[in-house]
Amino acid sequence: MDGRRPDSATVHAILVHGMGRTPVSMLLLAKRLRAAGITTHLFAYSAAFERWLPCVERLSKFITARVGDQRFIIIGHSLGCVLTRAVLPHLARAPELGVFLAPPTMASSYAIKLAQWRLFRLLTGEMGQLLARQDFMDSLPVPDIPLRVYAGIKGPRGSWMPFGDEPNDGILSVKEVQLGTIPVQLLPTIHTVIMNSRQVASDIVAAVNSRA
Repeated sequence: MDGRRPDSATVHAILVHGMGRTPVSMLLLAKRLRAAGITTHLFAYSAAFERWLPCVERLSKFITARVGDQRFIIIGHSLGCVLTRAVLPHLARAPELGVFLAPPTMASSYAIKLAQWRLFRLLTGEMGQLLARQDFMDSLPVPDIPLRVYAGIKGPRGSWMPFGDEPNDGILSVKEVQLGTIPVQLLPTIHTVIMNSRQVASDIVAAVNSRA
């Protein structure tokens, strides 16, 4: 990884974890970014106990309080990317870069299948139900900022598997990660650990340095 420190003032990175995870899942990525001189902030939420709009509002306040008028980027994983898309229009200043790790961009086939189960509804709350609604996913704005999108391709494949022979990360197919015409970078990893890819950290540091 390019370990050069950003050449300008402090750069902040807001990291937003995925559904069913905690900020702990983003610690390795945060550590690698801090080693390159980027200040990291881990946003915590609970899909099971928090409603959608209050969570978006809280994320907006979290970002504003931590970045002030300094440079910042946003990194989301899975549902964290959905939260990021929702919060961007509410920010007084846009981030200079968005990084989406395995973002669901359409109604997730997994969420649709599981939404009928009461246990899934209890564990994922309103947010989990929203991921199964195509009208909700279509309502999210496409970010008008430089964006890097990553998808894993090490999920199981075969005619008997949920995604058939489609490349997938075990939770989402690459097709479910595609956001408009934005290029998707494919990584040899699975959904739950995509944030630990060294390439992701290296790419983020290089992108921040290129904008210094």
